[in-house]
Amino acid sequence: MAADRGPFVVSHPCAICAGQGKSPEACSACHATGVARFFHGTKADLRLGDRIEPGRLANFGEPGRLSNYVYFTGTLDAATWGAELARGDSRGRIYVVEPTGPIEDDPNLTDKKFPGNPTRSFRSRAALVVTGEIADWEPHSAEQLRAMKEGLLRLKERGAAIIDD
Repeated sequence: MAADRGPFVVSHPCAICAGQGKSPEACSACHATGVARFFHGTKADLRLGDRIEPGRLANFGEPGRLSNYVYFTGTLDAATWGAELARGDSRGRIYVVEPTGPIEDDPNLTDKKFPGNPTRSFRSRAALVVTGEIADWEPHSAEQLRAMKEGLLRLKERGAAIIDD
């Protein structure tokens, strides 16, 4: 099991993590994204050191679909949406995670919906390791959540693929 380093610690940050611009050798924590912490919102009950891996039932999209990627974000707001919208009846959870391999911008939220990557959303075919949990996150209002669910339903009714996996 991984050592508990707390939810907001990045060990050996590169120049990008430290806000000093580009670094030719980005640390394994930020993967050259400039994001000091990555989050994963879900309804799964995970523990410190657990691995979130592709090939499992997806939190989103068609029921029964296996995910080819693991999805994560550098913003608490995007992780909150993940925790609130994930499939399942359990309570939403937000975990602090570290990617174990190469990552890429999440094409479901970048450029298709938002130019660039303002939501700091990423995906990987490599596992994420749970290094902490955010226990005191603030949920979206009932009105915001209802509006998001209605918008996703409208997209589904139009046949739009919500997850490009």
